[in-house]
This record gives sequence, C-alpha cells and structure tokens, in this order.
Amino acid sequence: MASTPSAGAPRAKNWLVWFIGFIVVLVALLAGYTWLVLNWSYSTGERAGYVQKFSQKGWLCKTWEGEIAIVAIPGSLPEIFRFTVRDDKVAAAINAQMGKRVSIAYEQHVGIPSTCFGETGYYVSKIHVVE
Repeated sequence: MASTPSAGAPRAKNWLVWFIGFIVVLVALLAGYTWLVLNWSYSTGERAGYVQKFSQKGWLCKTWEGEIAIVAIPGSLPEIFRFTVRDDKVAAAINAQMGKRVSIAYEQHVGIPSTCFGETGYYVSKIHVVE
C-alpha cells in the first residue's frame, strides 16, 4: 500500500484551523469579560474630603489617578481613598476644585484584567463642592 503524498496536508490544515479558531474564541471571551467588568459596577457610593493628589499616569495607557483625604474628626489622621477618573471632563472639574472640600461619586468595578484601565477599581463619575 502506497500512501499519497498529500495525505498529511489536510491534517495539518485541519489542526491550524482548530488552533486559530481556539485563539479567536479565547480573545472574544477575554474581550467580553473585560467589557462586562467595565460596564457592570459592583458598588456605587460617595466620599467627601479634600483632593490631595491628582495626576495623569501611565506609560502606554494614560489614566487620571487621585487621592482624597477623608477627615472624620478634625485633628485625627485622615483616611486616604485612591480613585481613577476615565472622563477628561470630570478630571478637569477635579483639577478646578483642588484645595476645596468636595464630594465625589464613584462606581467600584471588580476583576478588571489590566491596569491599563486604571490603577484602582474605583471610577469617579462626578464631583461637587461641599459647603
């Protein structure tokens, strides 16, 4: 029995199609997971305090990262709350209110697969000055 020279070619092609299909499905699952965790919030809330640090950071993916000092009782040590801002309009509003007591509204997102979307899971959506 003589084997045909092209008998191995369909097997190699079949393996390549399966491999490429597996990679495509894997990338689609990762993209879907990333979309889900960025659009579904685990919790929402507000924090009030003084923005003490706010800057744009990152080598490739630039995000606005900040810290707000929450002082419960005057004279006590402040609690530091770290947050991320994805919207440039909100970042401009925060920069305009530096040094004032502010309240920030945030959403917490859990399970974000990369720091490219921000260093924290707390994304600020709006800010207003507290009197």
